Amino acid sequence: MPHQPGLMLALDSGGCCDGVAYRLPREANREHIRKLVEREVDSHEDFETVRWVNLRCETGPLRALAFWVGPRGEGVSRKLPLEEVARTLARACGHGGSCAAYLYNTVAHLEEFGIRDRNLWRLQELVAGEIRAFANETL
Repeated sequence: MPHQPGLMLALDSGGCCDGVAYRLPREANREHIRKLVEREVDSHEDFETVRWVNLRCETGPLRALAFWVGPRGEGVSRKLPLEEVARTLARACGHGGSCAAYLYNTVAHLEEFGIRDRNLWRLQELVAGEIRAFANETL
């Protein structure tokens, strides 16, 4: 919503991360890629955010399609205190749904794969606390 903008989860440059790569079926591969791009890219100008990246997997190296956001720009907010991020995520909603739900789903899915990121878990706890506090205020 324009009056309650959200924040996007993103990786900053440098270092590495653990994650999950999804293999698309060979049949209808173009259709799957088209749907992914439609879901992840908001405007024609954002097409520069779609990149092919190199991954290191247990089965060996792999090329993967990734959606990338640069470290600069009008909407980039870096180094915000986690409490401020939590307040924003607890209240914001975008075209894809609630920011709090997106964070929760991210944390839950990473956990299913045995990936536990202490920063995301802490952020999830803070967002849940914000939602509880907001709910108590409105009762």
